[in-house]
Amino acid sequence: MASPTDEALERAYRSSFGRLVGSLFRSNGDLQLSEDAVASAFTSAVSAWRAGGIPEAPEAWLRVVARNHALTALRKRSRTNTVAPEVMDGLPAEAETDDGSDVDERLALLMVCAHPAIDPRMHAPLMLQAVLGVDAARIASVYLVPASTMGQRLSRSKAKIRDAGLRYRVPDREELHGRLQAVLQAVYGAYGLADPIADAEEDRDVALRAEAIRLVEVITDVLPDEPEPWGLLALLRHTESRRPGRFVDGEFVPLPAQDTRLWSPALRVSADDALRRAAGLGGVGRFQIEAAISAVHSARADRGTTDHGALVTLYRGLLRVAPSTGATIGAAAAFLAADDVDGAVRTLGSIPSDQVATHQPYWVCRAQIDRRRGDDGAAREAAERAIGLTADSAVRRYLIAEWLRG
Repeated sequence: MASPTDEALERAYRSSFGRLVGSLFRSNGDLQLSEDAVASAFTSAVSAWRAGGIPEAPEAWLRVVARNHALTALRKRSRTNTVAPEVMDGLPAEAETDDGSDVDERLALLMVCAHPAIDPRMHAPLMLQAVLGVDAARIASVYLVPASTMGQRLSRSKAKIRDAGLRYRVPDREELHGRLQAVLQAVYGAYGLADPIADAEEDRDVALRAEAIRLVEVITDVLPDEPEPWGLLALLRHTESRRPGRFVDGEFVPLPAQDTRLWSPALRVSADDALRRAAGLGGVGRFQIEAAISAVHSARADRGTTDHGALVTLYRGLLRVAPSTGATIGAAAAFLAADDVDGAVRTLGSIPSDQVATHQPYWVCRAQIDRRRGDDGAAREAAERAIGLTADSAVRRYLIAEWLRG
């Protein structure tokens, strides 16, 4: 069990990292230096807080220490004439109030990371690291590349931000719209990193999920007439509403078998409200469709059954608007649930084999399809592959019980 100090450090990291980085970056224009200074402040906090106790204002303590680390780094650079003295003078000396007024500071940092001058493939990883403090190894695991490769890509992108002197500001509305999709993708990615099927009891990533949802809420405030932020907000709220049903007594429960009485009615209502808001604004995008899919699943709490036909229709739309491996697997599962086995086979078979060799959801879906087709040997082989790729112990226990026992 974590100590109170370690818990305080974890809370501070989740809630304050982006604010601290944004505050420093606003003054020095060097994203890597700002991140390093904040990381050093947290390293200092580990020993200082354990020895002397948790400070009364943790974020203020971290802000001062991070500023001092940044000043030290900038002074070293100034000796080689790479940094003007006035840059050091401009570093914030006092803690800002924690009244929510600085949320747009993080939004502005998101927009810097989504600048058109940056490789679009790096927008989301940059945002995940700079604003939400996700480390390169976790980001690399999501993007299926080695951690060293992702680290190099992040470093190059940050150097480009620094060398190009990209301005730290919230762009005007027209420019903001152009970067919106990249920002939403990044926030969704952050939520996904904090939404593992594991850690149900400790729920260590609850702060990161809350932060991701809060950032979406900020974007809906900034762009209330854009439908996709409302769609993403609906999707995340629906996902959160069903969280209490995912584990019972420490055991994983798949979505179709979950007890809907455990789901949060208030979150489902707020999610549906956000989805209606999105629908009223016109246009159809990825997050609206994914939210609608999630809403169909959540509606089982009221209707008692799942409308599998609606899911098939929605997945077809999703594959037209935003095709992806995940969407294709979801569509195949929807076909199977609607008793269209041939459609499930065709859909899953459309994914290139090199994209799914180590993709656990693919092998779970394939096992389900093979079982429905009556090929028990192939189903067991696919299930064993899925089990071997499953990191979470509770999910592995469920899969073993479902496929390898009895």
